[in-house]
Amino acid sequence: MRKRYVICGAAFLVLCLCCRQTAAQNRHAAAAMKHGEEATYDVYFKWGLLMSRAGDATFSYGSEQAVDRATSQYRMLFKSTRFFDSFYRIRDTLSAYYNENCELVYSQKNTDEGGYYSIDRMTFTCGGEKTRIHSLRYTPSRVKIDTVLTVEGAVTDLLGVVYYLRGLDRTKLQSGNTYPLTVAIGRDLVKIQFTYRNQAIVERDKVKYNTRYFIIDIYDEAFESTKMSAEVWLGDDDNLLPVKVRGKLKIGYAEIYYRESSNLSHPLRCRVN
Repeated sequence: MRKRYVICGAAFLVLCLCCRQTAAQNRHAAAAMKHGEEATYDVYFKWGLLMSRAGDATFSYGSEQAVDRATSQYRMLFKSTRFFDSFYRIRDTLSAYYNENCELVYSQKNTDEGGYYSIDRMTFTCGGEKTRIHSLRYTPSRVKIDTVLTVEGAVTDLLGVVYYLRGLDRTKLQSGNTYPLTVAIGRDLVKIQFTYRNQAIVERDKVKYNTRYFIIDIYDEAFESTKMSAEVWLGDDDNLLPVKVRGKLKIGYAEIYYRESSNLSHPLRCRVN
């Protein structure tokens, strides 16, 4: 299962929360986003000198009443390119649901990859300084995971990592600031840590972006190393959209680039024409 989450979403881990110590950052994330927002990214995988476009990732944020306690939904749709479809077809959906206090209460991942189908569902319940997570995974034929995880400190699902980053207050960032986080995936709890480095300029297709640059340590066997497993560049404006993400994998690199967006909460001032 780790290969699947690396391919469809770990680049954002590479490229929201329930716990009391991060509630203020959650509220800040909500201020950076509004219902109706959508952003699209190009996903690439690199082996040696070869770099191929693997697919498209579309993120959207909107209202959602179908899930108990939730008022907002953050969703990512991943679709592999026709070239990648020929040997590994991916059509994955990740959804994270938040209540009116911007706390993560529920998440779901629908996996459709190379003939493999499954659904992951996690329910988050915060009590004091601990979060209880009921994690369920099932395929059309059987239940594969049905377990309860208990976590102290900041915890989220895979998609919530992006929500968490966009909840940081960029005006208070100082070089060396660290942000530890636990990500729940199935029966696993993956430890990661963001470290803010500096402001940086990212250029893509002759367009420049002012960004805030972070390195990410990921303590998981899917990555080649734990230190600087990934890097992320967030747009340096009130949207804090990811502009570029790069992660080292055992099989090469994953890279994601911002393509376009609509209905943002704030002007995209990070873009330099």
